[in-house]
Parts: sequence; structure tokens; C-alpha cells
Amino acid sequence: PKPPCSPPLFPEPHRRRPWRRRSRRRTWRARSSPTSTPTARSPTRAPSPPIKRLRAFHIIESTDITREAWVLTDEAKGYAAGGSREVHLVAAIPPEGASRAALKEEFGDVVFDIARKAAAKNKWIRFERGIVLRTVEDTTDEMQELLKRVENGEDEVQEQLKRLEKGKVVPDLIKELKRRKLVTKEKVIWYSLKKGPEFVVKRKTLATDVTREHLKSGDWKDLEFKDYNYEAQGQPIAIGYSQPLLEVREAIQNIFLEMGFSEMPTNMFVESSFWNFDALFQPQQHPARDSHDTFFLKAPATTTQLPDDYLEKVKQVHQSGGYGSKGYGYDWKRDEAEKNLLRTHTTAVSARMLYKLAQEEHFAPNS
Repeated sequence: PKPPCSPPLFPEPHRRRPWRRRSRRRTWRARSSPTSTPTARSPTRAPSPPIKRLRAFHIIESTDITREAWVLTDEAKGYAAGGSREVHLVAAIPPEGASRAALKEEFGDVVFDIARKAAAKNKWIRFERGIVLRTVEDTTDEMQELLKRVENGEDEVQEQLKRLEKGKVVPDLIKELKRRKLVTKEKVIWYSLKKGPEFVVKRKTLATDVTREHLKSGDWKDLEFKDYNYEAQGQPIAIGYSQPLLEVREAIQNIFLEMGFSEMPTNMFVESSFWNFDALFQPQQHPARDSHDTFFLKAPATTTQLPDDYLEKVKQVHQSGGYGSKGYGYDWKRDEAEKNLLRTHTTAVSARMLYKLAQEEHFAPNS
């Protein structure tokens, strides 16, 4: 039986848009006692208007007490309570699979779109002629467990989110929290207040400008003027917009993942000359293999982990040709092919993957 999946469990997410500062109504509350000075709180970055004005007139002195923490968004709170969308989607797919139309009708277009992307990225589902099929029997909702840890305010998770904000290495699941906008930073500022050097119970209104009426009546002689604040900050600059090329890359990546493609591992940056050059039939005397254009390693300088059978075929094509090629007609050397270098292109990864796929007994692309 399919598990219950109530639509209110997943609030509709907001559409992705350029980041902008959101204005919030500034509020403040104060309390006082015979032995202590008032203390006020504001959820905004800047002091509330009453505190700012009183401080400008030196009626009070204030000290900011700031605290920052990462908290769940409304959308994430639903996941923490009832599970993530991708897990519910996988659980709703029967062993024989389900059509996209049926799943969209059950989950809704927006929920289904987000759930299938996350499930496909985790390799829990695949697509075959409009049918969504499960590739795993059971799933562990690691996202729900992580969201509960954020909700409980665990120091370890808070520290990892701070590291991510500074651009440091963190687990992929932590990156997903920010990418899917499941967490947001909350800042709360408390104000500790005390009497200033010009404290009064009732503040006198100060003049800010000399008007024509003041000059005509002569009142300007008795006016008290407000001091100018030369350190006042200007209007904030809107920054932090999404990078368009990253948005396009992510969209294209999701399209290929939905079609059943898998990404090649490109994290091996040290490669042998065999896969980087020889397997791509670049002659060993080619100028691109010169040390001026390629960075060769000193330690380890060479590798012996090369497929001997395939190496002999490549050697034969280089020396005397084959498969319709005349070859280069030179004495091919294995020592040159065993040299290690910093990979100069990702086509070397393609050569490795093609050889690996060719070793499979029955290879068929995912549909």
C-alpha cells in the first residue's frame, strides 16, 4: 500500500528569484525595574527608531548584544515533521513503476518536480519511456534527520553551516540545505540601555532647519538645534544575485540526469600520459606533450597500472596503423606512456570510461 502523502505536508516553495533585502517592521519592547536599566529587543539589524533617536540626543546609551543561528524555513519544517519529498516519492512508486502523469496528479506539479530531481540525483529512480521506476528497495531519509538536528540547534550542524558560508569543505547534504533554501540565518539583537549624560524624562523637540518664519519672528535665537550625524550610513546596496551561468548549468545537468545519464568521475586530477595522450592517438612527439605545455609529476613520476592488452592495441595503431588508419610510423615507447602528469583535459576521463564500458559483457545505455 502507498504511504499517505498529504499535500499540506509540503508547502509550496517560492520561485527562485534574485536575492533582495526584505524589509521587516521594526519592533521593540522594554522593561525596567528599580535596580536595572531598561533592556530592549529588536529582530532587525539596525536599532529601532525610538532607541536610535534617544541615543542621538544622548538621552540614553545603548549596547548591542547580537546572536546568530541557522533555523528551518517553513518548507523545511514540513520535511522535518513528515519526511522529505524525495523519500515520499520513492515510497509511492510500485515495483512495476508509475507514470509521470499519475505521480504529478498525486503530488502536484511543483512537489513532483522537486522530488524527482532530488531522487534522481540520489540515484533512487530512473526513467523509461515515460515510466518512473525505482532503483532501490529502501531509502534512508538522511535529509529529515539532518533537518531535525538543525531544528534542535545542534552545535555541530550550526558549525558546518558556518563553514559552508565561509566557502570551506562540508558534506554534500549540508550544501543541499542551502541550495534548496531549507535554512535561513536569523539574527536577534538585544539592547542594553542606561541613562545618558543628557537624560530627561520628557524630551524637548529640537529644530532641524531654520525657516523663513523663524527669521521673521526672531525665534531662531532661542531655538535648540539637532546635531548633524556625519557618520550616518547611506542606503544599502542590493547585492547577492544568483549567477546566471550556474543556473543554466544546473538546469542542463538535471535534464541529462532525468534522461538516465550518469556523470563521469572527474575528480582524478593526476593522470598517466597513456590515457591523457596515447589512448587519444596523439603521437608521442606531439608539441603539446612538451614540458612547456604539460605539468609532469616528479613523485610518483610513472605508473604501471595500465591494461596490457589495450596498451598493445594502441601501440600497434600508433606504429603501423589499423582500423582504417595508416598510423604514424614511429617507434612507440611504453616509458613515455607511463609518465604521470596533471590531467590537461577531461577527454582523458572519456577514454577511461569507454574502455571500462567495453569490458562489460552486455552493455546497454540507460533509457
